[in-house]
Amino acid sequence: MNSDQRLAAAAGAYPLGNDLTVTRLGFGSMQLTGPGVWGDPKDPDEAVRVLRRAVELGVNFIDTADSYGPAVAEPLIRKALHPYRDGLVIATKAGLTRQGPDQWLPVGRPEYLRQQAEMSLRFLGLDRIDLFQLHRIDPKVPVEEQIGVLRELQKEGKIRHIGLSEVSIEDVEVARGMVEIVSVQNRFNLADRTAEPLLDYATEHGIGFVPWYPLATGKLAQEDGPLSALARQHGATPSQLALAWLLKRSPAMLPIPGTSSVAHLEENMRGAEIELSQADFEALSGVV
Repeated sequence: MNSDQRLAAAAGAYPLGNDLTVTRLGFGSMQLTGPGVWGDPKDPDEAVRVLRRAVELGVNFIDTADSYGPAVAEPLIRKALHPYRDGLVIATKAGLTRQGPDQWLPVGRPEYLRQQAEMSLRFLGLDRIDLFQLHRIDPKVPVEEQIGVLRELQKEGKIRHIGLSEVSIEDVEVARGMVEIVSVQNRFNLADRTAEPLLDYATEHGIGFVPWYPLATGKLAQEDGPLSALARQHGATPSQLALAWLLKRSPAMLPIPGTSSVAHLEENMRGAEIELSQADFEALSGVV
């Protein structure tokens, strides 16, 4: 492992299922698309450079979704990284449809989820998706049907592991009655901790917790924001401190900060090197 690769490794690792180990500080691809998570990125070449640099820095956990673009982020990942390095885990999601910028509508019909899994395999250039996540539970479709088709895809060898996104503890328990759930992905950051009960449940049951919106889309990273004074004390940026707080919060925490800039990516990754004391952690917890 070279010095670049050790950067992400400083965050530690986490076992997904019984056969995958991922860096606890990963990369989320949502910001590699256009405004409103719609259309192509403003600078496609920089998007490719960001993905390649993330892997160079030791990241082996990349999160994406069919709806990012839609059908923009997954092909970008293939363009940048295929053929994939051994050990690189690409997680994708299906279950949200797009009608325009910032518009999202859940669709959980089994035939639709199966179609999108097949499309993700094609767009990513994979024979099997390591982690396939239900992007939202569609309230109009029985949850047993939504989880059931993922179980079928798993039995067929098209997906390895199953995860859920934006769910309750009750949702997870229903799903776990049908399949093994290795990850949950809910909104969570220093300023929004409403999912703490789910985080504690996931930690207790060996389920990876992937916080989306980990930096509140930059609100926690502002130079004059609530973390700025503490960040200066640590010789760090507010975003690095916010990521270090997440990593300290639970060993099951798997932040996936996203960006369309190589410089910002490298700044975020250095958050893995910050070791917070319990006193630091508690001080940060009380700031926001």
